[in-house]
Amino acid sequence: MKRVFLSAIVCFWGIWGCATALTAPEVPVDHKATVTETEEYIIGPEDVLFISVWKDETLTTEAVVRSDGKISVPLINDVQASGLTVLQLKEEITNRLKEFVPGVDVTVIVKQMNSNKVYIQGEVTRPGPQAYNGELTVIQALALAGGLTPYANRSSIIILRAGGEKLLFNYNKVIKGKNLEQNVRLRRGDTIIVP
Repeated sequence: MKRVFLSAIVCFWGIWGCATALTAPEVPVDHKATVTETEEYIIGPEDVLFISVWKDETLTTEAVVRSDGKISVPLINDVQASGLTVLQLKEEITNRLKEFVPGVDVTVIVKQMNSNKVYIQGEVTRPGPQAYNGELTVIQALALAGGLTPYANRSSIIILRAGGEKLLFNYNKVIKGKNLEQNVRLRRGDTIIVP
């Protein structure tokens, strides 16, 4: 009876040990700071768009947003795309095509969001631009850049926003679960500087 009891205890501890070894540690994220209302995607340079005109394959095209912010669309030539939402671009193309095709039905799809980038410089393993899907936090961006180097000043990281706002980020505190509001959701064009 003692052997059965001891075997059961050994099995329990063995299973419990395996289960706890397989669970990954969670990175602290302040959900209030990272989750915001759904924002409409703003088209930018280098994005790849698919423009479909219902029942007219000759007008259906795939276009890359050029550095001047425009795309080329059959029949109507250049159309400003950068800075518009998908719905705004659809309306613009539809209005211009109506002159040539009565009752036109246009669909615009963003196939690749290449303009969605943040920039990471300084003491990270792989500095440079990082593509993101709009749900990237500071900790996640630093992980994509290969993490901090041994020489990084972990308590004085700076996030520069495109509008000129400057945010401070203390890596050591955030990974210990403190000051989680610093782990903000990044925006297109943000630059993280790791001194």
